[in-house]
Amino acid sequence: MTHLFFDLDNTLWDFDTNSRTVLQNLFNANNFEKRLGVGFAEFHEYYYKKNDELWHLYYFNKIKKEELRYKRFYDTFLNFGLNDLRLSRSIAEDYVKISPYSKHLMPGCIELLDELSVKYHLHIITNGFAEVQNIKIDNCGLRNYFKHIIISEEHGMTKPHVDIFRLGERLANTTSDKCIMIGDNWVSDIEGAIGAGWKAVYFGQTPKAEHPDISSVNSLPELRKIL
Repeated sequence: MTHLFFDLDNTLWDFDTNSRTVLQNLFNANNFEKRLGVGFAEFHEYYYKKNDELWHLYYFNKIKKEELRYKRFYDTFLNFGLNDLRLSRSIAEDYVKISPYSKHLMPGCIELLDELSVKYHLHIITNGFAEVQNIKIDNCGLRNYFKHIIISEEHGMTKPHVDIFRLGERLANTTSDKCIMIGDNWVSDIEGAIGAGWKAVYFGQTPKAEHPDISSVNSLPELRKIL
């Protein structure tokens, strides 16, 4: 195995921490506790589930980019009794402008990349929007570690579709038997990689299915044991 393909959000870039911090600031700045009648924890819990649900639809081309961006806020506000499309679009715009500049990486990220870049060809395959993902990668000093960075929006394809994994192979000038996908999303990263004939490392709890080509880790440093 010579080519390692990493997901970005919640695999290298600490999406949960970065997103929660930005949302907390927007929640406070807009006095949403009073306007919605709930605390931030309850607001964030619902938003998190809604965001995950809409991203899943986006993976399978069932909603468009702009709809995903505002609807996760609109549906959350609506759940707490506030029907305001203009506000939803405004908050969505603020969130997208601010959040990519957050710099929290997953623990051990840079140290591990320093080691792996000596022995492996490193790449990224991420489902996301080009202007957002590129800012994250550059702002955190990640770009120089990776030979190829594949952002779904730039190629009109998303994980888990096999086409984006085949694109990774072509760009890296390699074959499926030399590729490992490392990511936190079971459907897009793990099922997608296995469907393409790759090996996969699930960055999370115990894998959801038994498969000889799937391993699991709970932290980035644990990759050393597998690789």
